[in-house]
Amino acid sequence: MYVDLPEPELRSYRSSQLDPADFDEFWSTTLDEARSFDLDVRVEQVDTGLTTIDVFDITFAGYNGEPIKAWLRLPAGASAPLPAVVQFVGYSGGRGRPIDNLLWASAGFAHFQMDSRGQGGGGSVGDTADPHGSGSQTGGFLTRGIESRETYYYRRLFTDAVRAVEAVRTLDAIDPSRVAVLGGSQGGGIALAVAGLVPDLSAVVAYVPFLSDFPRSMVSSSSGPYAELVRYFGIHRERLGLIDTTLPYFDAVNFAKRAVAPAWFSVALMDRVCPPSSVFGAFHAYTGEKDIAIWPFNDHEGGGIDDDARALEALRGAFAVRSLPARRGGRRARRS
Repeated sequence: MYVDLPEPELRSYRSSQLDPADFDEFWSTTLDEARSFDLDVRVEQVDTGLTTIDVFDITFAGYNGEPIKAWLRLPAGASAPLPAVVQFVGYSGGRGRPIDNLLWASAGFAHFQMDSRGQGGGGSVGDTADPHGSGSQTGGFLTRGIESRETYYYRRLFTDAVRAVEAVRTLDAIDPSRVAVLGGSQGGGIALAVAGLVPDLSAVVAYVPFLSDFPRSMVSSSSGPYAELVRYFGIHRERLGLIDTTLPYFDAVNFAKRAVAPAWFSVALMDRVCPPSSVFGAFHAYTGEKDIAIWPFNDHEGGGIDDDARALEALRGAFAVRSLPARRGGRRARRS
């Protein structure tokens, strides 16, 4: 059954989330601090046994200069700098195994899949620590460090994601003028955050994005991670002010207001994890050219492979890809 507003109301819904007056200053300062550390991109080829895709183990410096892991997958033998898809993963998942997720490299793109610090205990494995403590929190990540915007977990994760785009642009296998960001659920929310912080992306793909429209999501989601916030504020009643002093700095709605790259969203009208209205809240706030696929009879899986097929077509257009790169001798993913 439908779990939220009827579709006509979703199309007219607008989020009540406000952006703080110092939102831009906060993020500018945060990223400047991260950029005071060298990116320190390290590349090591992985022997996977694959013959059509080369895989590289990447390490780069994220928030506070801390090491973040990623996989880089390239079409084997690609000879020219490639457009890159930077992918962020869903809640509790990590970057997975080297031979996971071969679609984007198989399509002729460079595929850079960032690990999520401290995650990787559910769905797919992770290899990146989050060496920061936290005060009182519920299980999961939505309340980790929520006591202030400076200590909140997603300050670190969003900074890592911006640095991932910067890291991929240093690699000589990559055309730095053709970089897109992509993700589903938490990964979609991260992609929207990056879109609001990096102005020169080629495209943004956000499947059923999480971390969108906190005021609506906390009272409309019937399952999934938003319940962590509900439990937290049900216990810490004296901290309800954090809903206004911490969360707005990390809401995809406020990043969407600053994003200009072409964007492809998707929403599932039976999604109990990310309420459809919260997705429309971010979609309507998005200032760049945008499109949304509506899946009437799907839950949080969204359009599944059909979302991927739509994204593949969109990315080929955004990158103006007309043919796969010619194959010659093997190519390493050296830094430029």
